[in-house]
Amino acid sequence: MSRWIVALAAVMAMIGTQAYAQERVGQGTLEVTAIPGGGTFFVSTDNEPSFGNYDLGGALTYKVNRLVSAEGELGGSLGVTQDLAFGGLTGSHKTPNMFGYTGNVVFTGPMRNRTMPYLTGGIGGLTVFQRTDLDVNDTHNFLTGNLGGGIKWYANDRWGLRGDYRFIAVRSADHGAAFFGQEARYGNRIYGGVIVNVVR
Repeated sequence: MSRWIVALAAVMAMIGTQAYAQERVGQGTLEVTAIPGGGTFFVSTDNEPSFGNYDLGGALTYKVNRLVSAEGELGGSLGVTQDLAFGGLTGSHKTPNMFGYTGNVVFTGPMRNRTMPYLTGGIGGLTVFQRTDLDVNDTHNFLTGNLGGGIKWYANDRWGLRGDYRFIAVRSADHGAAFFGQEARYGNRIYGGVIVNVVR
């Protein structure tokens, strides 16, 4: 009889541990997202060409409550050699390197099968670095806004994966170069990231 009691207690302990682990799977109070790869694709304007850059960076997310989080993002956008038709230039040219920084509010949906959708938006800045062959003769800073969303998938209570899409708007400025910034610019950014729950 005592063996049955011990066996029943062991089974109940395993079930309880699994249920506890399942309840803990999901967003932590403080998350770090490492972004090893993505891309930003700016659409053309009347005078400025379309182009794409390779993105990498990171984000820090603080969960205010189950529905709302605050997030800060930093990211490099690396210039890529591509065919550009701009002014009198034709052929392959490397686009300018850029650095973006934003503060966002994130609205999370319900967790289903370890997957959590979210919507997000915020404001920030974009630094465009010098690229003299495209007549970007100085470093320029611009105000930006973004709106988008994505999906987070959690493997367990420590880490997961994330896919993200943002529509980006860049405000024009008088100091902008002819290649980028004299007109308002719009772009699409996508990335994949790895989530680490720093604080549960």
